[in-house]
Amino acid sequence: MEGAILLGIGFLVLITCFVSVKQGTIAVITVFGKYSRIMKPGLNFKLPFIQQIYKRISIQNRSVELEFQATTIDQANVNFKAMLLFAVYNQEEETIKNVAFKFMDEKSFMQALIRTIEGSIRSFVATKKQAEILSLRTEIVSEVKGQLDHTLEGWGFHLLDLQLNDIAFDDAIMRSMAQVVASNNLRAAAENEGQALLITKTKAAEAEGNAIKIAAEAEKVAAQLRGQGVALFREEVAKGMSVAAKEMQGANLDASFILFSMWTESIKHFAEHGKGNTIFLDGSNDSMQRSIRELMSVAKGAKVEASK
Repeated sequence: MEGAILLGIGFLVLITCFVSVKQGTIAVITVFGKYSRIMKPGLNFKLPFIQQIYKRISIQNRSVELEFQATTIDQANVNFKAMLLFAVYNQEEETIKNVAFKFMDEKSFMQALIRTIEGSIRSFVATKKQAEILSLRTEIVSEVKGQLDHTLEGWGFHLLDLQLNDIAFDDAIMRSMAQVVASNNLRAAAENEGQALLITKTKAAEAEGNAIKIAAEAEKVAAQLRGQGVALFREEVAKGMSVAAKEMQGANLDASFILFSMWTESIKHFAEHGKGNTIFLDGSNDSMQRSIRELMSVAKGAKVEASK
């Protein structure tokens, strides 16, 4: 009977000599409350009743989410939602020992961690105006990371990531910001409409200017062509009169008869195509003589032209 009891006690003692440490954790061993050594993942041996497992330290990545409020320099309340990702700095014995004994328990560690994050963000926000906060998300994260990483390193941890998932203001401020955004949108729309109208009018003015320019060029060309046509007509008339004058000289006829015929043809043309119904002619002797002299001078010019 006693042998069985001793055997049972021996078996229990043997069982307590071996400790299994899960993957992703490191066990901290103490002897009568004093740090002794660490145990890494796997099956480990310890002295029964003397060596005790003080803590099991997770070496995996850990995260914490928190919500808090900060106040800007112009007394605006800002609500933050943040997520922190951190892990044990390394698996060296001194680091694990620091993590195990720095805080009394996990609750104390998390309280200190949260207060540090909130304090860093609040200190930064307290130096900024409400209008600047939304545009300073990156600067806030950078500032807090620099301070928090230094603090965590002293505790045996290091910062992997810090995210500000949401930045919001009180309802009154949010309504005011919405009004400002709406006003800015209306002003931008008005500016865009004005620019569009300006562009439209500018294009129309350019098109009108081009049309006027084209019409002027066309009129210029037409005038040139009309001038050329008149010049050709006069040249042909002169040639015709020259030929007629030569023929009449050959027939011993007075060349002034040609001019008289042209004068009568002109009167006939005015009568047929003119818009009026009356033609006034100066029938005085002086007028007739002056007209004949003018016609004679034209005839002489035609003779000279014909002799060339």
